[in-house]
Amino acid sequence: MFRLLFRKMRVACARQRKQASPGERRVKKDLDKNIEAIKQTLGESQDVKLHEFVFGPQAKRGALLFIDGLVDTQTQTDTLMRPLRESCAGSPTACELKTAILCSGDVVETTSLDALIEGCLSGDTAVMLDGENSALIVSTKGWDKRSVTEPQSESVVRGSREGFTENFRTNTALLRRRIRSPQLRMDHMVIGEKTGTSVCVAYLDGVAPPRVVEEVKRRLNALDIDSVLDTGYLEQYIEDHPMSIFPTIAYTEKPDVAAGRILEGRVAIIADGTPFVLTVPKLFIESLQTSEDYYVRTFYATASRILRFFAYVIAAYAPAVYIALTTFHQELIPTTLLVTIAASREGTPFPAFIEALIMVFAYEVLREAGVRLPRPVGSAISIVGALIMGEAAVSAGIVGAPMVITIALTAVAGFVVPDQVESVAFLRLISMVAAAILGGYGIALVFMGMLIHLATLTSFGVPYFAGITYSREQQDIYVRMPLWMMHQRPVDIAAGDITRRRTTKPPPQGGSPGGTQNA
Repeated sequence: MFRLLFRKMRVACARQRKQASPGERRVKKDLDKNIEAIKQTLGESQDVKLHEFVFGPQAKRGALLFIDGLVDTQTQTDTLMRPLRESCAGSPTACELKTAILCSGDVVETTSLDALIEGCLSGDTAVMLDGENSALIVSTKGWDKRSVTEPQSESVVRGSREGFTENFRTNTALLRRRIRSPQLRMDHMVIGEKTGTSVCVAYLDGVAPPRVVEEVKRRLNALDIDSVLDTGYLEQYIEDHPMSIFPTIAYTEKPDVAAGRILEGRVAIIADGTPFVLTVPKLFIESLQTSEDYYVRTFYATASRILRFFAYVIAAYAPAVYIALTTFHQELIPTTLLVTIAASREGTPFPAFIEALIMVFAYEVLREAGVRLPRPVGSAISIVGALIMGEAAVSAGIVGAPMVITIALTAVAGFVVPDQVESVAFLRLISMVAAAILGGYGIALVFMGMLIHLATLTSFGVPYFAGITYSREQQDIYVRMPLWMMHQRPVDIAAGDITRRRTTKPPPQGGSPGGTQNA
C-alpha cells in the first residue's frame, strides 16, 4: 500500500517539477559536484553557509545551502532540521521529502542549479540530496526589517498612520489588508541582472483598464538593466515624457493612498527595498489632492484644495510678478505701497531680478542643507540660517525687505504642493527670466507655454489634463463633493466596473440607522 502511495506521489511530483531552461545549469545526481559548482559560483564568502548532513535509517546524504542573515533560524529548524532528523523514511526522493516530510507550505522543486542559487540569495534555503537530479527551495526568509511606522513624507492630521516599509512582502500585505477582494491581482517579476529586485504590479481586475495593465507590464519586462535600488529607477525608465519637468508617475508612502488609487482603477508598482510605491496613470489634478480630503468634511476639503491651487500659482509666479511690477508696471501698484517699496530699495545696488536670483539661490541652498543634514542640525540651519541671512541681507542693503517677504511666501507656498516641488522650481526661474525681459507679457507667455505643454503630456495613454473639466461623472476635482454623491469612478481612468457607490443620500433626519436610500 505504501509503495503504491509513493509511486503515485512520484508521478505527481514529476509533473510539478520545475525544469531548467536550456541555457541554465542543471542539478546533478552527484552531491559533491553540486557543492563544487555552488562554491565556484558564490566563492568563499563567509555568509554563505553550506551544511552537509545525513538522515533516515539508510543515512542518506544531503546538504543545506543558505545565506546567513537572510534566513530565520527558528523557521529553518522547525520546517527543515527537525522533520529531517525525525524522518523514518528509508531513502526518500526530493518530491517525497517535499510532500510527506517537510513542514513548510512554500516548497518548490527545481532541476535548475541557477534557480537554486537565486532562491538562496533571496533568503530561502536549498535542500540537495545525493543521487537526486532535483533539489528543493524552502521559504525561510527572516532578515531584519523596519517596522511599520508613520511615513515622514506624507503627514496627516486625520487618517492612517501606517506607512510602507522596505520589506516587499510587508508592503503587499498592507495592500491586501485594505483591499480584501478576490479581484486584486499582484503579478510578480524580477528586474535587475545584478540585484534581482522583486517587483509587483498590483491592480483590480475588471476595474483597471487592461490596456494600461498590459502597457505597464510591457515596459517593465522590456527593462534590461543591472540594478533596481528604488522605484525611482523604474520611474525614469518607464515614464512617458522623461524630459518634462512635470512628473507623469505618482508615488506614495501610505498604504491607504495606494489602495484608494487602485480602487479608482490605477495600477500600483511595488519594488523590494523601498517604501515608495508608484501609481499610474497620474493626472495633474492629483497633485492638488491629499488622502485627508476624503476623511474630513466636504467644505473644508474643498477649501483646502482651492488653497493648494493658489499656493501652487504663488510658488511658481510670485517672484516673477514682483519683478514685472517693480520693473515695468509700476502704475499697477498702489501709490502708498509703491513709495514703501521704493524707500526699501533705495540703497540696494542690484535690480529686482538680481535680488530675486540671490534670494532664490540662498533659499535653495538652505533647503538642501536642511534636507541632507541630521534632523536636529537641519532644522536649526533651516530656521536660524534663514532668519540670520535674511536680516543680514536687508541690513547690508543687498536686497530689499519686500523681496525677502516675496521669496519667503514663495518658499512656504511651495511646500503646500510637495508633488510639484521640482516643476515649481523650474517654473519660478523661467518666469523670473521672462518677467525681467518682457514684464507681464513674459509671464503670460510662460503661463500659456506651460498650459500647452501640460495639454500634450500623457501618462500611459491617459491625457495628463484629463479630469480638469468639471462633469457629473467627476465630482472630485477642485470641489470635493460628499462621498455619497460620487457614484462612479473617474471615467478617464477606470474601465469595466465604474460604479463604486449606490447610496444616494445620508439617512433621513430622525430615521433609523439603516435608512439609507439606494439608487
